[in-house]
Amino acid sequence: MTSVGGGEDRPPDPTTPHAGSLPHVMQREEGDAWVVSVVGAFDLNSAPVLEAALETGAVTHARVVVDAVGLTFADSTVLNLLLRFSRMTVLRVARPASALARVLELTGADTVLDVRPTLEDALGL
Repeated sequence: MTSVGGGEDRPPDPTTPHAGSLPHVMQREEGDAWVVSVVGAFDLNSAPVLEAALETGAVTHARVVVDAVGLTFADSTVLNLLLRFSRMTVLRVARPASALARVLELTGADTVLDVRPTLEDALGL
């Protein structure tokens, strides 16, 4: 597993708050999918890290899964990235934290993006 933007190389623990942590992504291969775990607050300044991870997955794997349980804030930049990459590859959003779920719901993007309640469901396990 690789970590970009700081942090440790392990999936986020959904039982601990991530407030105050630097935004970062962790990437790993799961079968034919590229999993991008997002932790922290993502906006215009931190979005390039997420964009690079999504691009890596889109180029190298049949499916990209964004595990968004550790996301504490998402703005329109993140939404635009998800929508753009959903047109480029099979993209699934797993376990969206309330910050992202609210943005998806308010914009109607939850009806366009493939949003799954669990990581296992997003991976097709």
